[in-house]
Amino acid sequence: MSEEKVDLDQIEENSLDTEAYLQKEIEDENNHAINYRNCSWQRTAGLLFSEYICLAIMSFPWSYSVLGLGLGLIVTVIVSLLSYPHLTDVCDIGRHLIGPKWVWYATAVAFLLNNTLIQALHVLVGAKYFNTISDNHTICSIVFGVVSAIICFLISLPRTFSHMSSVGYFSAITMFIAVVLAMAFVGVQSHPYGFKEGTPVHWRAWPAKGEKYVNIMSAVLNIVYTFVGQITYPSFISQMKQPKDFKKALIVVTICELITFSLAGSIIYVYVGNAYVTAPAFGSLVGNYKKIALVLHCQQLYFLVPCTVIHTVAGWAVWIGLNGILWAIAFVIAEVIPFFSDLLSLMSSLFDCFFGFIFWALASIFQKVEYGLNVIIFGLGVYILGPGLYATIQSIIWSYQASLYGKPFSCVSNAI
Repeated sequence: MSEEKVDLDQIEENSLDTEAYLQKEIEDENNHAINYRNCSWQRTAGLLFSEYICLAIMSFPWSYSVLGLGLGLIVTVIVSLLSYPHLTDVCDIGRHLIGPKWVWYATAVAFLLNNTLIQALHVLVGAKYFNTISDNHTICSIVFGVVSAIICFLISLPRTFSHMSSVGYFSAITMFIAVVLAMAFVGVQSHPYGFKEGTPVHWRAWPAKGEKYVNIMSAVLNIVYTFVGQITYPSFISQMKQPKDFKKALIVVTICELITFSLAGSIIYVYVGNAYVTAPAFGSLVGNYKKIALVLHCQQLYFLVPCTVIHTVAGWAVWIGLNGILWAIAFVIAEVIPFFSDLLSLMSSLFDCFFGFIFWALASIFQKVEYGLNVIIFGLGVYILGPGLYATIQSIIWSYQASLYGKPFSCVSNAI
C-alpha cells in the first residue's frame, strides 16, 4: 500500500496514465469537505437530459415553418451528427490546444458570457411563464423578470453536479411531459391560437419562394443552439467517478434528443401551420391547453463549478455573490433582448459557433485527425459567427420595429 501511495504522489498533471491520475485525484479529494468526483454515468445522463430536454425544443416548429418540414429534418439530423483527465473544464482544454496562458482566460470569458446569456433566456422565459399563467394585465412584466431571476438564483446555488443531477432529472422529465402534451394538444384542439377563418392551417416541405436569408439563418441557429452542448462535457466528465463511462450517458441522451426534437418539431408544425406557429410553440395552444403544458415546464441552469474544495464562509460568500451578480446581468439582458428566438440565435452565433464547431475542429486539426472534415467544420463555425451574427442582429432590429414588446425594460406583457 505504501509503495502505491508513493507512485500516486509522483504522478504529474501531464501524465498520460489516465487511470493513475484518476486514482490520485479521488484520493486527494478524500481530505476535502466537498467531493466533486462523485457522479455516476446515470447521474451525468440526468444532467445531459436537463441540458438538452429544455424549452429550446419548442423553437423547432418555428424553425421548420421557415425551412420547411423536409429541409428542417435534414438540418436537424446533420447538426446532431456533427482525453486528458486533468482537463477539468473547457478553459483547460483551450489552453492545452493552443498553449499560451491567455487562451485559458479568453475561453473562460467566452464560457462565462455564454452561460450568462443562457441565464438571461431563463429569466425571459420565466417572465413569459408568469404573464401567461396569470393572464396578467396589471402587473409590470419587469416584476415577473425579477421574480424569475431570484428563483433561478436560489436553484443554482448547489456547487456540485451530483447534487444537481436530481433536479436535472426532474426538469428533464417535466419538460418532456410538457412537450408530449403540447404535441397531443395541437392534435385535439379545434384550431390553433389566433386562428382566422380566411387563413387555413398550411405547412410546407421546403422553404417558401423568396424566404428572407435572415429568417432562414435564424431558423438554423435555433436548431444549432439546442444541439450544441459540448461546452459542458469537460466539466461533467471531470466530476464523474469513471470518466470513461461518459460515452454511455451521451449515447442514450443523443438518441432520445434526436427523436424528441424531430417529432416535436414535425407534429406541432404540421398541426399548427405557418400562419399560427410561434416560438416557443406553446403560444400556438389555446386556453387551458397552453397553461397545462406551461405548468410542467421547469427552468434549469448548470454552471461551471469553481475550484473550491472546502465549506468556508468566504467560499460560500464568493459563490453566492458571483451567482447574484450574474443573475442580475442576465436580468438586464433579458429586458434588453426580450425575444425568445432572437436570444437563442444570438447565443448560437456568438458562442455556439466556437464551442460547438471551431473549438473541437481545432482540437482534431492540432492532433492531425480527419483533417479535411475538420477544416469544413471549422469553416461552418466561422460562417455561423459572421453571417449568422449579422442575421441575428437584423432580426432583433426587425422585432423592435414590429413593436412586439415595446421598448427595453417595458411593462408590456410578454405572455406566450
